[in-house]
Amino acid sequence: MLFEHVQPNCVKVYRVLGEEGRQRVQLRVSMDQDGLHQGGVPTDPALLPLVTERPHWHECALLGDAVHYLPEGNAAERFDSVFPLMGNSGLIGLIEVEFSGARAAIRPHDANLVQGVLRILRNHLSALDYGERDTLTGLLNRRTFEATFAKRRGKIIAPAPPEEPTTPGSWLGVIDVDRFKTINDTFGHLFGDEVLLLIARLMFDTFRSTEMIYRFGGEEFVVIVDGTNEQGAAVAYERFREAVADYRFPQVGKVTVSIGYTRVGPADVPASAMGRADSALYYAKEHGRNAVRCYDALLRDGDIQLNKSAGPELELF
Repeated sequence: MLFEHVQPNCVKVYRVLGEEGRQRVQLRVSMDQDGLHQGGVPTDPALLPLVTERPHWHECALLGDAVHYLPEGNAAERFDSVFPLMGNSGLIGLIEVEFSGARAAIRPHDANLVQGVLRILRNHLSALDYGERDTLTGLLNRRTFEATFAKRRGKIIAPAPPEEPTTPGSWLGVIDVDRFKTINDTFGHLFGDEVLLLIARLMFDTFRSTEMIYRFGGEEFVVIVDGTNEQGAAVAYERFREAVADYRFPQVGKVTVSIGYTRVGPADVPASAMGRADSALYYAKEHGRNAVRCYDALLRDGDIQLNKSAGPELELF
């Protein structure tokens, strides 16, 4: 709609990833005279440019308002524009409007049109967030996990045998706060909620911005790690376990988490993947807590076994 009504040379939509101060920008889609183009998704988010790398992006992010700028290498007196897309958590996207030829810049009427469209979009995203996110931590909720699992699985799962640990794939980890009931009983639910909030913040700081993080309910969280092998997933989950163990929680002091994870298979449904990760989590809980355990490795080593009489989805250990 913007391309048709504003009539620029090109409109680009960027997604902004990461926490404030280290946000990166990913081109999601663009439209020009040749039609609609999907942006590429790099395997390593660290390859994405930082918001601070382009002055007009940086200024737009700081002001939270439209910025009109002279394109690099432009000899003519022409100005392009970039608009911020704001969400409940701050800047979540950028819209660039580029001109060429006789058009020198966006007209005030067209700039108001863009701002109006983005206000409508922000309200729409806020309504989606309300239904998709946990009210305490701001993480995605269980309903969102179940609704998006199949769609996400179809895009990110490599067709590899689950017994091959060196093959890249996607990994589902279940994270549980150790002895959380004791924290609530000793310090009260207010401090228990603060622990959950701080753990959610540590998740944002520890996992990549492209990882999907969910609060599943109570003291249980789910994190999906993509594009790595079994050892790479272990490093990601272990890094988070160490971050929690090293953090000093106000009043409460030391808190630990146990983590169980498994490769997500092409035929998985949420219950099957969660069941395997839970088996690894229970193993970690029964063998000292404050540990990361992989279901696939436990199965290979004979530490847990399939209950074949009950079907492939039930495991005993």
